Amino acid sequence: MDKAELRRRIVAARTRLTDPRGSATAIRETLLDRPWVQMAGLVACYWSLGTEPSTHGLVFALWKHGATVILPVLRPDDDLDWAVYDGPGSVEPGPRGLMEPVDTRRGVDAIRTAALVIVPALAVDPSSGVRLGRGGGSYDRALARVGPNVPTVALLHEGELIEGIPAEPHDMAVSMAALPSGIVTLGRV
Repeated sequence: MDKAELRRRIVAARTRLTDPRGSATAIRETLLDRPWVQMAGLVACYWSLGTEPSTHGLVFALWKHGATVILPVLRPDDDLDWAVYDGPGSVEPGPRGLMEPVDTRRGVDAIRTAALVIVPALAVDPSSGVRLGRGGGSYDRALARVGPNVPTVALLHEGELIEGIPAEPHDMAVSMAALPSGIVTLGRV
């Protein structure tokens, strides 16, 4: 199956989810219970939309517990700039329906200093860690800037760990997937 067809199937399956809010709560609590999350001083995350596992409560909780949270700002070239989240009133609508922080832009390299990186995905291959995104390549470029020992976590709904996701040379692997049932450590490409 090619990436476009796999994306269509996953997006269709997500529209049929019965308790996405409960999934988001389980993922948030599982992550917040991990010492490596609790100790991360700078966390790169994203503001979820649509049927993605919600990150709104996670971002707020990380911020409330003292982490500096940076969220992406989509640039015209589809690369990701980063800005600091500073509470519930610090995000506003940006391009393509994305919510973005209103803080000063920190540049595409700001992600290099993150101690934890949380990214969206439609699916992840459990053997290789290759993630299937929306197809723009924004997160592959961002993940290429992350240090080798920094935990990179894709948030998924149950059933979205899928063997054999087609990979291209630019596709970047993640080290873990967080699902409502727990955190899975993935193989590396």
